[in-house]
Amino acid sequence: MISINDIVSVVERNNPDAAVESILKSYELAKYAHNGVYRESGEPYIVHPLNVANNLLNMEVYDCDTICAALLHDTVEDNDEISLELIAEQINPVVAELVDGVTKMRRMNYSSKSDQNNANTRKIINGLNKDVRIILIKLADRLHNMQTLQFKKPEKQRENSTETMELFVPLALSIGAYRIKGQLEDLSLMYIEPDVYKRIVEKRDLLAQTEKEYLNEIKYKIECILKEKDIPNDIIIRTKNVCTIYKKIMKGYIMENIYDLFYLKILVDEIDDCYRTLSYVHRNNPPINGRFKDYIYNPRTNHYQSLHTTVSGDGGKLIKTKIRTFDMDKVAAFGISAYWNINPNKPAGEEPLRRNFDETQNHIREKLQFAVKLQEIDSVSTDDSRFIEVIKHDLLSEHVYVYKHTGEVIELPQGSTALDFVCQVYPEMLDKMTGVIVNGKQSSVHRELKNNDRVQISTDGLVDHKGWENAVTTFGGRAKIYTLINRQKSNQVL
Repeated sequence: MISINDIVSVVERNNPDAAVESILKSYELAKYAHNGVYRESGEPYIVHPLNVANNLLNMEVYDCDTICAALLHDTVEDNDEISLELIAEQINPVVAELVDGVTKMRRMNYSSKSDQNNANTRKIINGLNKDVRIILIKLADRLHNMQTLQFKKPEKQRENSTETMELFVPLALSIGAYRIKGQLEDLSLMYIEPDVYKRIVEKRDLLAQTEKEYLNEIKYKIECILKEKDIPNDIIIRTKNVCTIYKKIMKGYIMENIYDLFYLKILVDEIDDCYRTLSYVHRNNPPINGRFKDYIYNPRTNHYQSLHTTVSGDGGKLIKTKIRTFDMDKVAAFGISAYWNINPNKPAGEEPLRRNFDETQNHIREKLQFAVKLQEIDSVSTDDSRFIEVIKHDLLSEHVYVYKHTGEVIELPQGSTALDFVCQVYPEMLDKMTGVIVNGKQSSVHRELKNNDRVQISTDGLVDHKGWENAVTTFGGRAKIYTLINRQKSNQVL
């Protein structure tokens, strides 16, 4: 069982300047608030906030205020004696704001349970732009709830698992926290499709036994080459998480034929070492055309960075390899918050760079595509249910990743058209645009975009907006096209 001393010890070791007295005070206040209350597992309720705090530490969040808020996250909701004002007075105002960010709206303020749920969901999602630590606490909270879901009734298990898949998994993905995303996905699938989950795990483990020797042989060869070239490294054999395998199977793949079911992850110190390592991997194992991705100089929209390549081994066996720096690996595991703890002594021009909390939050609001689109949707959505509907379609659904002609990656909901792309990227050019060019060819604005399409606009020729209102699928796209059409009608009247 996790104790408060364990929490304090980890914080002190990783954040020597932390005011651990506030953590101890938060724990005592939480213990008082939850005194005599037990979880369905039979454990004292205080075990839950301790585990939420511990999950944050496992995510390498050592910020003192975040840990305090994790310990206190259920106090205001569950005990009428505890108020945000009391937390601000006894701990500090920042902790009170974080607790407020994760506290559910009270039922008495809403006409129905559905209205309350929509308001709470909106509050959680908007936490990303308000303070990313709110999202981190909610993810850590949901992770522990999912880890102890076996004590809930079956209908509650499915309800919580579905909500996790629809809300918390996309939120983890939005900040690039792939490790948390994978844990939440697998825990959810275990309750949504228990028999399928069990069969996949059994078969995956069986296949791992047959592949282990071959993968270790490839790993050893690469280690020897990198040692000879004086490139410090750590090579890990990784396995796809269960839910990712499940999604592949649902698309018609046979598990034995998923070529990257197992893959190599190579960690090095510097970006230059990533590309040197890539060249040595390719020299000894022929690369497969079309299977190389450079996410270092073209990061994903959630700031994920890595080199991906697939090579042919002995007997034509395909081997997926991911190459990244140790710092990039932290960001890939824990998301944008990892920028707070990465190596502060990187050479100029190296990415990722260490950022403090304020720098990280400003970066999220201004640069993270998910957050920017979230602000746009929130600013024009007065109704919570409509907000949730739009968010689920435009932000929490499956996405495609396409490129501007400059090489910048743009994230769009799956099913988006070329016109959706223009509305998001070049809204100021809509009244001048005569067409779109996809992958070098003139295309219809109705064309549905696929991953890795490269899109640019044309302004040569006649402008014709006929039928454009039927060529957009996103909320932002529809709003911009209707504005354009209404403006044109007004001009015609004048």
